[in-house]
Amino acid sequence: MKGKVLFVCVENAGRSKMAEAFGKKYGLNCISAGTIPSDHINPIVKEVMEEKGIPIDNEKPRMMTREMVNTSDLVVIMGCSVEDSCPAPIVSSMKKKMIDWELDDPKGKLKEEVIKIRDRIELLVRELANTHD
Repeated sequence: MKGKVLFVCVENAGRSKMAEAFGKKYGLNCISAGTIPSDHINPIVKEVMEEKGIPIDNEKPRMMTREMVNTSDLVVIMGCSVEDSCPAPIVSSMKKKMIDWELDDPKGKLKEEVIKIRDRIELLVRELANTHD
């Protein structure tokens, strides 16, 4: 993948943080953000990423800004579980290239479910790193 990728979800506490961490592992120029950032990263997400050898303990959720969208070549939406906070309409109104991975939110899920989400994100990020230009 050439260019900058922005991974976005609502809280920037789970899916988009995992995508950013995997993106960096696979050589993407990427960041992540949320439309309503949480105060902290989901503890189960931290745990399952640590199991993959990717610590995200020092990461903090951050607010998606128009500048982040404008300076990105691709915006990847993780899926919308909160319609009034969904980043997709914001990004599409800015006429940016966008894809939606429609992933389940790990918030409130059991560890086994979060592992499935993590593994799906890793697969999608690896595909993106290898095929998207």
